Amino acid sequence: MSSIYTRTGDKGTTALVGGSRAEKDSLKVEAYGTIDEVISNMGVAYSFMENEELKAEIVDIQNKLFVLGAELASDENGLKYLKELVDQKDIDTLEKIIDKYMEKVGPFKGFVTPGKNRTSAMLHVARTVTRRAERVIITLSREDKVREEIRKYVNRLSDVLYAMARFEEEK
Repeated sequence: MSSIYTRTGDKGTTALVGGSRAEKDSLKVEAYGTIDEVISNMGVAYSFMENEELKAEIVDIQNKLFVLGAELASDENGLKYLKELVDQKDIDTLEKIIDKYMEKVGPFKGFVTPGKNRTSAMLHVARTVTRRAERVIITLSREDKVREEIRKYVNRLSDVLYAMARFEEEK
């Protein structure tokens, strides 16, 4: 059985896709690490969900976030090995999900206080972590190339999670 520890990160660096190393507190690592937090928080929300359509959408988005995270975790060499990237079609899909759920719950009428039920509360946690990821990605883009599609996808994702949370609150 192979070990999950390698000891290569003991000095405060981590390997990027492509082979180079980055400091564990670098903006690049912070960006893909925060995306990982979003995926995990969405998983907690999923574990409380009953609506099968919503669950399927969550899994699809989580899978797309793994793709996005892999791009953020890549150096120039690693980008050549990625078989899939987030694109405009993925952003369009998120916009359709937003429209669908907002049509069901009606227009925004004021601030929503999270906590009506576990699922909506966890979706709101995922939403706020997504907002943090977006801030980190914007900061990262000042020193490293970040494709516009990544920024747009993460921006729309926070709206998706808000719309889903509102939907869960209404049921």
